[in-house]
Amino acid sequence: MQQTRSVEVGTGLFALLGISALFFLTTQTTGGDRFSADDTYEVEAWFDNVGSLKSRAPVAMSGVTIGRVTSVTFDAQRLQAKVVFEIDSKYGAIPDDSDASILTSGLLGSQYIGLQAGGSEDNLENGSEIFFVQDAIVLENLIGKFLVSSGSGDDE
Repeated sequence: MQQTRSVEVGTGLFALLGISALFFLTTQTTGGDRFSADDTYEVEAWFDNVGSLKSRAPVAMSGVTIGRVTSVTFDAQRLQAKVVFEIDSKYGAIPDDSDASILTSGLLGSQYIGLQAGGSEDNLENGSEIFFVQDAIVLENLIGKFLVSSGSGDDE
């Protein structure tokens, strides 16, 4: 009887610890770094696939958050997703031929825009468009391609 009670208490503590760990992980991976700037400028980019990119996602350059995504919409004429984001004006020296990629923080983390500097003399300004983009990498597509390529091998 005593042994059964201690097993029940141990199981309860283990379950409580597991729930606490999950709560901690969800609070640490969502809405992490805050971005606030008094003066910003808007930039847009067009993507074929934005994955699960959401409004308020970070815009980062060299790992530093320099802006936020303000909107993700679908254009029925171009059949592409339009992503509009704002960048803090103190980062006004970003070349206008920079490229934007949709990246994932961690293995299963949230998605964000990563900017890679170009080499142009002209800089991004309010209303600029980034033409060099890399779409989100969708894990399901990669797994499908791997399975198709591994299944097409000749077995002799």
